[in-house]
Amino acid sequence: MPRFKSIISRIVFLHVVAVVITSILMSVALSWLLSYATNNIHNTAMEEQAVAVGEHLRKTSDGRLELDLPLDLLGLYSQEYGRYSYAVVDAGGKVQFSSLRDQAALFPADPRASEVTFLQQKRGEATVSGASVRKLVGGQPLWIQAGEDLGNRDVLTDDIVADFYKNVGWITLPILLILLIIDIAIFRRALRPLRLASEIAENIGPARPGLRLPTDEIPQEVRPLVAAVNQGLDRLEEAFRVQRDFTADAAHELRTPLSVLRTRLDLLKDRDAIKALRRDVDGMAHVVSQLLEIAELDSFVVDPQERADLSSVAAEIAEFVAPLALAQGKDIALSGAAEPVWVKGNREMLGRALRNLAENAINHTAAGSTVEFVVESGGAVSVLDSGPGISDEERNLIFQRFWRRDRRKAGSSGLGLSIVQRVAELYSATVTVENRKPTGARFSLRFVPASP
Repeated sequence: MPRFKSIISRIVFLHVVAVVITSILMSVALSWLLSYATNNIHNTAMEEQAVAVGEHLRKTSDGRLELDLPLDLLGLYSQEYGRYSYAVVDAGGKVQFSSLRDQAALFPADPRASEVTFLQQKRGEATVSGASVRKLVGGQPLWIQAGEDLGNRDVLTDDIVADFYKNVGWITLPILLILLIIDIAIFRRALRPLRLASEIAENIGPARPGLRLPTDEIPQEVRPLVAAVNQGLDRLEEAFRVQRDFTADAAHELRTPLSVLRTRLDLLKDRDAIKALRRDVDGMAHVVSQLLEIAELDSFVVDPQERADLSSVAAEIAEFVAPLALAQGKDIALSGAAEPVWVKGNREMLGRALRNLAENAINHTAAGSTVEFVVESGGAVSVLDSGPGISDEERNLIFQRFWRRDRRKAGSSGLGLSIVQRVAELYSATVTVENRKPTGARFSLRFVPASP
């Protein structure tokens, strides 16, 4: 059996096979029934003819048999017509009367035969089929035989019998096609609840974890599967909530000790140690801040009516990260659209995505180079750096949480780009990464445009 990916294709294929087999069996059965009915009509007609001949048999006063057929029967059994014939045979097998030229019997006489017997006999090149009816005439048993030359049967009957199977085939083909079209429509309508459930399932994700598959219109055979999927989604949502709450709680709990630790560093006398420890504390605080951002993004509810000016957000973030870049001997540049570029999204969330892109670019670009923001009028913003670029193997890894190219390098948590990816998911944006020549990378965010 062919392997079909679509359940409709499987059902239609199996239904077509069933209809074809049924059509063939019905054609064969109807052909047999027609042939059977034709033979019954023939046998009944032959029996009636034998009875009609017998009605004109009688014994004379001197004991002789006499057959006086009327003109219509004489014409029916004439040699010129040649289609029908009769014979009267006694118990000894002697032919008393016959319409054949050789005065022979149509069929061999059998004294043990029942009242009515249907026989078929080959006579030369012709085949005679008919009936033999037993009758007592003057106390003498006689067998009256009436037969038909099958070579001279009714042309209409022969044509119907011969062509029936072929005609049924031509009739069955359009019926099969009509049934196929109707079945496809029926199957598509029957599977419509499953298609709707599939569309809902496509929207289930971190942004909408509470969505569940409907069970009201789902077919009874599939309802247990849908219910099991919903239960699995409930467990995943609960596990997701526990993980999110743990991340948020842990980040909140770490903030206070870090603040206390930063304060106590000022009491130390060794300035070199203070500087190193403060750098470590600032790195830990940055990780905690990013954990809180992830926890907030995981539970953030999107307002589809919200919109933001991408140019304004990019200018604000460029101004915010400029001191960090200048402190490391790097420059910040902003170019592109001067007019407002309205996109769908929350201003603060878009700012977080751009800030993390900018911090990532600053951390990976060389001193004396420039990190550039480019805003496009179509709703896209790019951050360009002059770092080592992104290899093909790393492009599928850099947006994973806690992934770092070099885990021995301090100051990197591996969370920044995952925050960017999460914001893009929330607002149906796309994130692309391209390498620049001779060195560097270009991270682009393309949002859905919004009306001013």
